[in-house]
Amino acid sequence: MSREIRTEPLTRDAFAPFGDVIEAVGPPDRIINQGLCGRHHDLARLDFGAEGRAGISVFDAEPRVLPYALEMVERHPEGSQAFLPMSLASFLVIVAPDEDGRPGAPRAFVTTPGQGINLLRNTWHGVLTPLSAPGLFAVVDRIGPGDNLQEHWFDTPWRVIG
Repeated sequence: MSREIRTEPLTRDAFAPFGDVIEAVGPPDRIINQGLCGRHHDLARLDFGAEGRAGISVFDAEPRVLPYALEMVERHPEGSQAFLPMSLASFLVIVAPDEDGRPGAPRAFVTTPGQGINLLRNTWHGVLTPLSAPGLFAVVDRIGPGDNLQEHWFDTPWRVIG
């Protein structure tokens, strides 16, 4: 059985049930640094739980190509996770709604250069999937005690197409 997911552009409205799109669009909220810098303020709902703290890591992921076989998704029950590309390149973002503790039908988004994302706590998502090199990302996520990773392997992989 072939199950396909067609990619769609990453927009704030389409992605809102899963998290936040982090990007500089429209006029900045504030002008800072002697009037030489626009600040687009508070763009993500970061959540690290009562016992967690924010940590910044750098991920170096190998690029993938479409079509892409989605075999597994994961989620982080204890905190949010933000991915900020360190180059102006697009990447693939796969998310799925929760259906009674299991992932529902996945959706696949392709970012535009300059977009990052923040996944809300407990959101099913695919692994980091850059579409070109370098696959360098700053990742802001929870550091703290407890098991903050759940994986779900699909019986039949999904095929993500452009």
